[in-house]
Amino acid sequence: MPVPIRRLIVALTLCCTLFVGATACGSDSTDQQTSAAAATATPTGTSSAEKQKFAKTRFVANAGLAAGATYQWIVKPWKAGKFKKGAKGRKVALVKAGLAGGFSYNRLKAALKNAQGDPTLAKAVAPLTAGIEALKSLPAKLRKGDSTDGAANTYDDIINKVKDAGKSAGAEVKDQVPSASELTKG
Repeated sequence: MPVPIRRLIVALTLCCTLFVGATACGSDSTDQQTSAAAATATPTGTSSAEKQKFAKTRFVANAGLAAGATYQWIVKPWKAGKFKKGAKGRKVALVKAGLAGGFSYNRLKAALKNAQGDPTLAKAVAPLTAGIEALKSLPAKLRKGDSTDGAANTYDDIINKVKDAGKSAGAEVKDQVPSASELTKG
């Protein structure tokens, strides 16, 4: 079976690119000495509180994803009664809520880290750190179906506090519902 000419050209181009790239990656000892000297130069102090580029934007994006996941897969099913024993689709709702809880916790931790890069946000979000840490054990409770009312209410409260803190610092957070594949990635 003959191979189309386009495929041959693409394959030949890729092979040449890989070959040229592999041979260009070699370095001599002077390059290694220069990079070693640069690595041993005096280190500058970097802390998590150091200013970050686009700290407010990153905070809004991460907190928005956490808020969207919490509302879509925890608060909405909770209000609809999907977590109650005997409810239709309870197991699926609990598994989704557990995944959303883990995702929300992850995004809220990232949002806190981003908030530390902006002095105004850092002051507004600082009181919420303990509350966000308390969310760590809730995804497992949601997956198992243990005390779902308390867990859903806790997530809703923390998300609303993060939204309020962002708004007071000039970084309004809007819900952004992540896809199901984003939930599984965390």
